[in-house]
Amino acid sequence: MLYPALFTELLGRESSPAGDDPLAPRAPMFAPKAKRVIFLYMSGGVSHVDSWDPKPKLFADAGKTVSVDEFQGRKGDFSMFAKRPQWEFKRHGKCGTQVSSLFPHMAECVDDLCVIRSMRSDHTNHYEATLGIHTGSFTFARPSVGAWVSYGLGSENRNLPSFVVIAPKTPYAGGQVWASDFLPGAHQGTLVVPGAEPVANLRRRVASRRLQELELGALAQMNREHLASRAADPLLSARIQSFETAFGMQMEMPDVFDLSRESDATLAMYGLERGSTRGFGWQCLVARRLAERGVRFVELIDVGSSDNWDAHGDMLTHAPLARNVDQPIAGLLRDLKQRGMMEDTLVVWTTEFGRTPFNAAADAKGREHHHWVYSSWLAGAGVKAGTVYGESDDYGIRVAKDGVHVHDFHATLLHLMGLDHERLTFRQSGRDYRLTDVAGDVVRGILA
Repeated sequence: MLYPALFTELLGRESSPAGDDPLAPRAPMFAPKAKRVIFLYMSGGVSHVDSWDPKPKLFADAGKTVSVDEFQGRKGDFSMFAKRPQWEFKRHGKCGTQVSSLFPHMAECVDDLCVIRSMRSDHTNHYEATLGIHTGSFTFARPSVGAWVSYGLGSENRNLPSFVVIAPKTPYAGGQVWASDFLPGAHQGTLVVPGAEPVANLRRRVASRRLQELELGALAQMNREHLASRAADPLLSARIQSFETAFGMQMEMPDVFDLSRESDATLAMYGLERGSTRGFGWQCLVARRLAERGVRFVELIDVGSSDNWDAHGDMLTHAPLARNVDQPIAGLLRDLKQRGMMEDTLVVWTTEFGRTPFNAAADAKGREHHHWVYSSWLAGAGVKAGTVYGESDDYGIRVAKDGVHVHDFHATLLHLMGLDHERLTFRQSGRDYRLTDVAGDVVRGILA
C-alpha cells in the first residue's frame, strides 16, 4: 500500500530522466530586468543611523530618554537614552540622497542607488537574522536565495558554478548561508576563499589535459551506468554533477582568478594592489569577472562571525570595516557601469539588521542589535536609481512608511530576475516550499 503522504512526495520529485543536467539554462517566467545578481553582505549588523538613514532629531536629542517595549528580545517597559550618530550626513549626487561620512566612496555613487530605509527582520539574534536574510527562514535551515535563483534559471556557463560565495571567513549560520538544503545539490553555492589558493585542487594532477579527459570520460561512463540502476537518486546525481562541474572549473576558474591582464586603472578603482589575492577589492573584482562569464549569483561576505559590524562596545569599530568595503564597492559599481553591465546586473547591499538608536546607558559607546528597522540598497537592472524608498521614524527606531520585510526584499530580487516568488516552489515532505514561505510582496515602488 502506498501512503498518501509518500505518494505526494514522490510526485513532487523531479521527473527528469537520469543524467539530465540540473544546471541546464531555463527560461525565466517572464521578461527579466536582471540576468545576474551580485549580493554584498555585511556581517554583524551595520548601524543604519550611522550610515544610510539620517536622523537630525537623534543628533539634537542625544542623551534624552526614549521609551521602548522591547530590548534585545525581552518584552517590557524600558527607558533608554538616545545615542548621537557617530558620523555626519551630507547630500550627494544629483539626487541629493544623504549618506554619512562612514561611506565617502559609495556616497559618490548615490545616483545609481535605490536606498531602502524601511527594511525589517523577524529576529534580533545574529544566527537567526543571518539565516533569514539569506533563506527567508528564521528558524530552520532552508535553501539560500542564491540556490533558489540557480534552481529557477540554471547556469549560463557549464564550466563554472551557477552560484558562488566569496568569503574570507565563515559567517554566522555557517554553510547554511549558501546551502541548497532540499533543492538538488548542484544548486549549492561554491565557496571561494581569498588567498593564494581560492579553490582547492584546481590544478590537475595528471600529466596532460588529454589524459585527464580520458580518465574522467571513463569515470563518467561508470557513474552513468551506476546511476541508471538506482532510479535517478538525486543525491547521487548531484555528486556526479559536482565532478563534471569540477572539471569545467579546472579549465575556466584559474582564468577568473588571473588578474594580470586587468589594467592599473581598474585595480586602482577597486583599491587593489597588483598581485594581491586578499581583501574586499579582490572579492569585488573577481565577482565582476564571474558575472561577465555567466555566473548567475555571486555573494560577497566581508568578514566572518567575529570582528565584524557587531559594535556593542564601541561604534568606532565601524570605521575600519567601512574602509575595507567602501572603495571596492564603489569601484565595482563604476566598473559595471563603464562596461555596460549595470543594465542587466542587480547589485544588492545588505546586512542582517541595524543597530539601536538608543542604549541603556547615557554614555554607552556602542549600539545593540536592532531588527525593527534598518537600511539596504539596490542598484542596476530594473531598479529606480537615485531614489530613497521607505522611512523610519524620527529616531530610526521603527518603520514609519512603506516597510520592506525580508520576504518582500526576496520577492523583489526574484521578480527582477524574471521569477515569480509564489510560483518558484519545490515540493518537500508533502508541501510546496518557496523562498518567501507564505508571505512577501514585490516592492513596486523601487522598480524602474
